[in-house]
Order: sequence, then structure tokens, then C-alpha cells
Amino acid sequence: MTQHSIFLRSGCILPDHLDLLREPFGESWTHIEEIESPAFDAMIRRAGWHFMWIQGPCSRRGFGLTEERAIHRALARALKSVARRFNAAEFDSLQITKCPGFYIANVTMEPRQIQQNTSLDVAYEGHPQAVPAR
Repeated sequence: MTQHSIFLRSGCILPDHLDLLREPFGESWTHIEEIESPAFDAMIRRAGWHFMWIQGPCSRRGFGLTEERAIHRALARALKSVARRFNAAEFDSLQITKCPGFYIANVTMEPRQIQQNTSLDVAYEGHPQAVPAR
């Protein structure tokens, strides 16, 4: 995983013909392999869709006996903190602290939204791809 890696919430709808290699992560996320945010943004926009950048990063810590375990826990906690109304997240930063006998990882994720419409109110809490009745 590198800075600007993209995670998609399970059930995230993408434009037709956008077939990406995804690796499951946790219960409700997948990691897009080998494509970072700038390239992914260009792919989405070429398809006529929108990859929206949302303010409000989610930072969480994880602890583990190994560096990898601490990172995995911090990443899982950060993804859980992304509001349900957003269907994607971008990995922003990682800090590792080594303590005697364990590691502490601090991960920051940026919420993102992928959708066909330009208005962010299309996605609302609990139903990331639904259009609210008007």
C-alpha cells in the first residue's frame, strides 16, 4: 500500500467497463491494487463520473506485536470511521512508533465519493447509492 491508495466500500458502483483488480479488506472494504488516486480520478472522469474529494480526514491508531498487525488494525479502525454515506477512501498517511514489545501505527484516511451525479446530496447516510425522495 502506498500513499494515495484507494479503498472502495463493498457495493460501491463504478462506471461500466471499469474493471479493477481489488483485494478484500475487512468486512466492508476492498483495496484497489496498483492504482493511486490521481490515476483513478482520471479514469473515473473519463467515464463521465465524479470522484469527489471530501474534507474531514479520519485518523486512528492501532497496536500490535508486529508492525504489520499495528498497521492493519489502524487502517481497519480508520476505514470504520469513514461516514457510511461515502463509498470510497484514500490512504493519506502512516506513522509508526516502536515501543518495547509492540508497535503503534497511526493511519489517516480521506473520505471520497464516487458517483455519476455532481450533487453530493445524492448520497445520504445509510444508502450510499440511493437518491432520496423529493
